[in-house]
Amino acid sequence: QYGMACSVAIQMIYLSKFYYWEMGYMRSMDIQHDRAGYYICWGCLVWVPAVYTSQAFYLTSNAPDISLGTALAIFTAGALCVWINYDSDHQRYMFRASKANCAIWGRSPPQHIVAKYQTSTGESRTSLLLVDGWWKISRHFHYVPEILASFFWSAPALDSGLVGPYFYTFYLTILLTDR
Repeated sequence: QYGMACSVAIQMIYLSKFYYWEMGYMRSMDIQHDRAGYYICWGCLVWVPAVYTSQAFYLTSNAPDISLGTALAIFTAGALCVWINYDSDHQRYMFRASKANCAIWGRSPPQHIVAKYQTSTGESRTSLLLVDGWWKISRHFHYVPEILASFFWSAPALDSGLVGPYFYTFYLTILLTDR
């Protein structure tokens, strides 16, 4: 079944990206802020395995027939979204690790903002904000391909169901809009 193969292949690329980029995730705000708290641990052990696989579970008994061409188009769009998500995260990582001493899309140094702020304890800090590469498109651009990737690994279900195959896409959109 082309739809199931397409969905699982996009998810496999997404998971491979996660394990390849694991150190980048360790430097993300989720991990730095929550550390190994209840929500992170529960999410990794319960939520992610149940919800990330819900599309494939749905497709086992409800998969519409889609053509090879449709499956390849969905797969290509989904794989592209996963790559763009990785590339945008990588740009931000390289920018922060080099303290703006890197090239982003051929521009060195990349455009950025030096933001000065005070913590709740009154300590003054400085942060560099990237406004070049993918990050000149929008403030949290990396959320856009993340949401689209989840849509494309659900898309082989077409319009055969709304809640089942697209639940994660709806959930992720709400979660990331709140951030």
